[in-house]
Amino acid sequence: MSGIAKHEAMMRGVETAQGQKTFSDLLVYLAIRLIIGTALLLPYRIRVPLTGWLVAHLVAPIAGYDKRVRENLAYVCPELPEHEVKRLIRAVSDNAGRTLIEIFSGKGFTKRFAHAPLKGPGVEALRSAHEAGRPVVLVTGHFGNYDAPRAALIAAGFNVGALYREMNNSYFNPYYVDAISIVGTPVFPRGRKGLSGLIKFLRAGGMAGFLMDQYMYDGADLTFFGKPAPTALSAAELAIKYDALVVPVYGIRQPNGLDFEVLCEAPIPHTTPREMTQALNDSLEDLARDHMDQWFWIHRRWKPDRQKPPS
Repeated sequence: MSGIAKHEAMMRGVETAQGQKTFSDLLVYLAIRLIIGTALLLPYRIRVPLTGWLVAHLVAPIAGYDKRVRENLAYVCPELPEHEVKRLIRAVSDNAGRTLIEIFSGKGFTKRFAHAPLKGPGVEALRSAHEAGRPVVLVTGHFGNYDAPRAALIAAGFNVGALYREMNNSYFNPYYVDAISIVGTPVFPRGRKGLSGLIKFLRAGGMAGFLMDQYMYDGADLTFFGKPAPTALSAAELAIKYDALVVPVYGIRQPNGLDFEVLCEAPIPHTTPREMTQALNDSLEDLARDHMDQWFWIHRRWKPDRQKPPS
């Protein structure tokens, strides 16, 4: 789901200082538009695996994704054999490439969810909340395709909004916002105005999507894969403040590489923001351990060299 963030690692190259327009920004924007535009000329069943292959075998080695995946795995899963590490290096970038082109495929992506069943113990809880007009905080991570749950829930008739982080490349940002808006609206930019709109949407009984697996230096001292992973508490705090149901949701890529199982886990009970957020981290970790090739190991989720000093 587009949620609170963009497809960060795939798009780092399009970022500069927020709001500035430079010639290099323009060149990068035109290059990405050309690549995505060319891919979109191909049938969906060809464009998705082709983009995955191109990112895995051409982009990832040049962009340093291979090195980052290897370092992350060595840090949290040092027991993995070398052949599995090599497999994951290719498979993770392939999934990232597929996710990128899927998000820009508009109706080609969303129509795959027209009849896709929602699974898991959270489905009935979501339906009950929807019927009662109770706000819902949907939480996911950079796993499978993070926009698949939003597309599936919208297709099932739920009112789902998302908070997104604007691209720093001012040329590219409108293109990105148009793409995520085709998946569904409303979408709210990060910041005071966007948060205000999101809160109004929640209070009116909407469902708001958040991505939780981002490194936040000033976040709470929580763990992910057994390692320190500072995490924002905002989703849990909003849920407590507005009595919103908190449901972890995931789009699990299926063996054909094109379809998804949308899993809605049991709601997270309201306790404290720290306890709730750690439960969300644990939920994502459990799923990522079952599908190691679908979590975004390109992500800088851990930064051991920037650990906060003990308080």
